[in-house]
Amino acid sequence: MPRLSRTTALLLSSAAALTLLGAADSSAQVRGDSRDFGRISVRSGIPVDAARFTVTSPDLVNGSFPQANWANSFGCDGGNRPLRLEWHGAPAGTRSFAVTMFDQDAPTGSGFWHWLSWDLPATATALGDALPPGAVSGTDDAGLPGYLGPCPPVGDRPHRYRITVYALDTPSLALPAATPPAVAAFTLGGHVLAYGQTTGVAAR
Repeated sequence: MPRLSRTTALLLSSAAALTLLGAADSSAQVRGDSRDFGRISVRSGIPVDAARFTVTSPDLVNGSFPQANWANSFGCDGGNRPLRLEWHGAPAGTRSFAVTMFDQDAPTGSGFWHWLSWDLPATATALGDALPPGAVSGTDDAGLPGYLGPCPPVGDRPHRYRITVYALDTPSLALPAATPPAVAAFTLGGHVLAYGQTTGVAAR
């Protein structure tokens, strides 16, 4: 068997050490925080060239949901009151708005849609406890109509809830309220002129 040069031997030794370290690191991750299991990225569905405008919520306190806006199901006892939203700076060509709330940290492999509403009038600059006339209250991933507040699993990592207001180029998406959330989100994604976002965080 030919003898290895000193340089080759050192390279092989280094590679072996790095492999062992990588294996140890992987094992540590497996043994570590199980709250991060199966974490994947989910596409936003918003065109990369869409303009931005400003969205805020007077209900989010330092980015956290008050009890009144938490879910009143799935083990949570909040008030399930829809977040109040305010926005400005939408483009002049806006013909309607849509609103969604999406939990990107839900342990589902596809996130979790908590709120979808569309066909809000182009004159709207805020959203209160009730939708304006003509707006559609869509179905969330729990199969329920309207807003479903946060209720992450006990002991899980803090969940980030992405609240988005979309300025659309159509006065109506022409979708029934029972449209599955993924279909509704895909449909409105083809009409986005601009959007604004804010994020709320919740953990138990």
